[in-house]
Amino acid sequence: MVKGIDVVRKYDLPNQELEDKVAEAFEGMDSEAVEKVYEESVKEFEPDTILKGRVLNVVNDEVIVDIGYKSEGVIPLQEWGENADVDIGDEIEVLLDEIEDTTGMIRLSKRKADRIRAWNEILRTHNEGDVVRGMVQRKIKGGLLVDVGVPVFLPASQVSLRRTADISEFIGREIEARIIKIDEQRMNIVVSRRRLVEEQREAAKKQLLETIQEGEIRRGVVKNIADFGAFVDLGGIDGLLHITDMSWTRINHPSEVVSIDQDVEVMVLRVDREKERIALGLKQRQPSPWDEIELRYPVGSKVRGKVTNVTSYGAFVQLENGLEGLVHVSEMSWTRRVNHPSEVVSVDDEVEVVILEIDKDKQEIGLGMKQAEVNPWDLVEEKYPPGTEVGGKVRNLTNYGAFVELEEGIDGLLHISDMSWTKKVTHPSELVNEGDEVHAVVLNVDRDKKRVSLGMKQLLDDPWKTEIAERYKIGDVVIGTVTKVTNFGVFVQLEPNLEGLLHVSELSTKKIQSPDEVVAVGDQVEVTVLKVDADDRKIGLSLLKDEDGTPTKPGTNTVLPDGAAKPEAAAEAPAEKAAPVEEAAAEEAAPVEEAAPVDEAAPAEETAPAEEAAPAQEATPEATPEPAPEAAPEPAADAEPEEPKSEGK
Repeated sequence: MVKGIDVVRKYDLPNQELEDKVAEAFEGMDSEAVEKVYEESVKEFEPDTILKGRVLNVVNDEVIVDIGYKSEGVIPLQEWGENADVDIGDEIEVLLDEIEDTTGMIRLSKRKADRIRAWNEILRTHNEGDVVRGMVQRKIKGGLLVDVGVPVFLPASQVSLRRTADISEFIGREIEARIIKIDEQRMNIVVSRRRLVEEQREAAKKQLLETIQEGEIRRGVVKNIADFGAFVDLGGIDGLLHITDMSWTRINHPSEVVSIDQDVEVMVLRVDREKERIALGLKQRQPSPWDEIELRYPVGSKVRGKVTNVTSYGAFVQLENGLEGLVHVSEMSWTRRVNHPSEVVSVDDEVEVVILEIDKDKQEIGLGMKQAEVNPWDLVEEKYPPGTEVGGKVRNLTNYGAFVELEEGIDGLLHISDMSWTKKVTHPSELVNEGDEVHAVVLNVDRDKKRVSLGMKQLLDDPWKTEIAERYKIGDVVIGTVTKVTNFGVFVQLEPNLEGLLHVSELSTKKIQSPDEVVAVGDQVEVTVLKVDADDRKIGLSLLKDEDGTPTKPGTNTVLPDGAAKPEAAAEAPAEKAAPVEEAAAEEAAPVEEAAPVDEAAPAEETAPAEEAAPAQEATPEATPEPAPEAAPEPAADAEPEEPKSEGK
């Protein structure tokens, strides 16, 4: 075989000697024979052909290789890898890329030759579905490049069972994967590590579910953390370690106890083989603080603890490690109305509490803070018995009364009906204001409901028992002013803070549809006293009428309010006109009540119910009359009064 021109130059032969040797080699051969020998020597040198070669020299970063062609080829040293070890005389396989380039050299590639040889070997020894092992080389677009003899593609979605945040952590690791696709034309292979792991886990899961038992201790690795707990890989299946089973102590998030990839020993709590679910516990490996809790914390005992959490409905207090109880907002103070527990306690506060109840099955403890102190309401009955005169500051006003502070945390209710004997009080602000110092009498004390009823009018004598009953007699004719017109009658002011009811049946002898057909607010009328009820504090009136039903002029026997001037018509009226009225009142007082009582005289369709005939001191133009309470006016037990703005009740 004829050497290349560069080889000839290497030996540096003189031209004449070179010609002699060439002539000697072709001695006895004609030109056709020489040409045939040349063609046979070069016919195997086709591009993309794998040839055997020998290393002639290493110059800088290039390796000179002789493949038996007329010129040598050059291969970059980097094709041997990072730790290249190339010796002169090494036999290697190369791929002929190009016979001659612009420099007259042939282009060779050892890397391509190695890949083709490896690719052919892979195709010969493996099929789709086979398992291969290789080293992860680098990260490329969409996945990883793995060297299994040839570079193969591992998509990012096939790297692991769970989506990995950074797949570059696999670079440099040797992995096993299953071949899922082979493309011979493109010389491309796609592998999946995830599929292989799934198959391995399925087999391990089956074995695990057959052998695992409740109550066992198993080792696992934390694979994922959620708000409600952590998932622990037991080797084939993930078990759920719920947040409530992590610690006997209250925790806010599972990350306070475990972390990703942490090795843990857990107890198997429950196994559902049909649904392939396993419940795990971490705290169960330690003794429960609820064991014999009744002996350590008997109901009624007083203990100290630390506030660990404050919610809208109460505060949690830690009694010992892993043991907490709840102080409900209603159990924080005897006297204060606590709107939010943060008004009383804060996290990490040391507090004294009393054990109220224990539910071992639900693992709940009810605690009380106020029970650790003396209940001031236990002493109220002794300190403020009914009839005691007291003084205090008005802390709050409501529509139905005023709350008066008797002492810190103890308020009494001064109802509007107990503010005046005669004045109809529609709002407490008519007589008192917030911050005023007032005097009152204790009317009633209800320790269970934590209520003290007060009265201001009880400090004075009841004028209905003395003055009013003496000043207004049945049959008296008086002058008053209409203050209010209702569908059942008319209220007439007889004197300041004193009114009587002129029932609709006592307005006219004729049938009327409404009282305002006869009188209007502001009219001055002359009426006869029909009834004076000191007990119910009511005065019943009748409008004097002539035969034609019109109001009469005031007569000489007219009784006027204190300080009022008698109208001229009344002064000029003949005395004999008033006499019959007085005689009738004297002789037939009872028949008058029977014939036309305030509560009963009118027909059902024309008159108001008896209870609507309000007491005089309650009749005002602003409010419909109501019966006055006999004793301490308080809201009904089933209708809790509106609480004051202040802290007292």
